[in-house]
Amino acid sequence: MSDPIKRDDIRPEFWSNVPLTKMTKPEWEALCDGCGKCCLNKLEDEDSGEVVMTRVACKLLDDSSCHCSLYPKRHQYVPECIVLTPKTIEDNMYWLPQTCAYRLVFEGRNLFHWHPLVSGDAQSVHDAGVSVQGLTISEAYTPEDDWENHIIEEPL
Repeated sequence: MSDPIKRDDIRPEFWSNVPLTKMTKPEWEALCDGCGKCCLNKLEDEDSGEVVMTRVACKLLDDSSCHCSLYPKRHQYVPECIVLTPKTIEDNMYWLPQTCAYRLVFEGRNLFHWHPLVSGDAQSVHDAGVSVQGLTISEAYTPEDDWENHIIEEPL
């Protein structure tokens, strides 16, 4: 399976020495490990603020590749899809997966050995068992009232 994320023409190990705000757009996009967790619907407890993931995925998530099937045009179909940028990351930290490279870099931590930027292989995230490959059900076929029956715990 080919990697839709372009990982060429980027500075070596940029994630460890370039501030998020100074990354190029290709570098920012390359931080995505392709796990698909950000495309899972989350439930937030109104009282405690606790956020949990469900295996109910956005209707645009390709379950086999763990990538958005319409990434460039996703807002036409899912207007509420969050655009993560260096300016919006802090406001979205509360729901980002614990293994997310954006979170790790923001927190000054290292990427995991299975991250494609480290391993050199986009398949490594799936081989390590940290992606949602083959684990999701589509929101298109799952009523929102049933989402709590599909809660999953991190890390995967």
